[in-house]
Amino acid sequence: MSSDPTRDPLLTLLEQAELAPPERLPAITLAAGRAIGARITIHLVDFDQRHLHSLTPADDAAPLGVDTTLAGRAFRQVRTLPSAAADRPRLWVPLLDGVERLGVLEVEVPDVADLHDPDLLVQCRRISMLLGHLVVLTSQYGDALDLVRLRRPRTAAGELIWSLLPPLTAGVDGFVVTGVLEPCYDVGGDAFDYSLSETTATLLLMDAVGHDLRSGLVAATALAAHRSARHAGLGLREQAVLIDEMISRQFSPGTFVTAVLAEVDLGSGRLRYLNAGHPHPLVMRGGKIVRSLTGGHRVPLGLGPRELTVAEEMLQPDDWLVMHTDGITEARDEAGEFFGDARLVDFLRREAAAGHPPPETARRLVHAVLDHQDGKLQDDATVLLARWTSRRELLP
Repeated sequence: MSSDPTRDPLLTLLEQAELAPPERLPAITLAAGRAIGARITIHLVDFDQRHLHSLTPADDAAPLGVDTTLAGRAFRQVRTLPSAAADRPRLWVPLLDGVERLGVLEVEVPDVADLHDPDLLVQCRRISMLLGHLVVLTSQYGDALDLVRLRRPRTAAGELIWSLLPPLTAGVDGFVVTGVLEPCYDVGGDAFDYSLSETTATLLLMDAVGHDLRSGLVAATALAAHRSARHAGLGLREQAVLIDEMISRQFSPGTFVTAVLAEVDLGSGRLRYLNAGHPHPLVMRGGKIVRSLTGGHRVPLGLGPRELTVAEEMLQPDDWLVMHTDGITEARDEAGEFFGDARLVDFLRREAAAGHPPPETARRLVHAVLDHQDGKLQDDATVLLARWTSRRELLP
């Protein structure tokens, strides 16, 4: 396949994506590929983060396992990998929106020698960056791409929570935050939120009482209150007060959310946080848990005004902040054994030793919790990881 030097692949994507429905993205991608002499196919990861699904599947094409294939390895490691089979040389290129992993691009090239062409590698990375934005953009006004990623329908409660979540992963300069929720089709009251700016990262992880649509409504109210306070420029203390007031006004007595609210100064690493009846956040440094953040306590939000304090901690470069709901540590196997704090700490130590980035660590942690329960969750399990590091550590 020869390239078309008269066509810039990025301009091709931009021009053909204008007013395009999401179903047209595979054809637009093929046109961009022709401009560089390659055939490009999009494979999106499902919401379980276990398989990659082609947007233009052949009749006999099976999904590609995230944990078992070269394509999956490119996704896990966020690294372009060559497949040098003589009959079908190709590159597997991570498909990203910023630092959020969406899937991979399969880039088929005419000759094995093309796999190491530096110009082609640069073009592929640029195409991936723009396609990642287009996948997210077109998913805002059409269902086609989500239907590929959904392996079964979500419940109404699940749709409610997912419609309110920020991107699962985001980063600015040297700070990255990533979250994973399970079950991804029937979320009850777990949710998270964040806001990243030039100077500050604001984080929220919560768990609303109950496991039904009402729990989702409580969590949605808490998220809305948090964002209202944040947009008004209010600090952690005032954010907690507004969440508390909104829940107590809108729902029956005894309704509450446990939550951790945190704020990181991205210049100094100063962490301020408060904990409303939630599992303690952890600080991981050099592959070891060095601190359980036990300060800033108050009762769960929604149970009325209570005295609260904002605790402080200083993060060091490359520190991880680990936040989770009780569905992680209280997950039980058939014998009734908890996943537990010790198993969580050991898991994080091993992940750090393996060098996995936060999005892959979060994915693997939630799958480990699912495996511990033989795939049957008794409660929502959510993790929110943040890492204060350098810009070069975030980019492929």
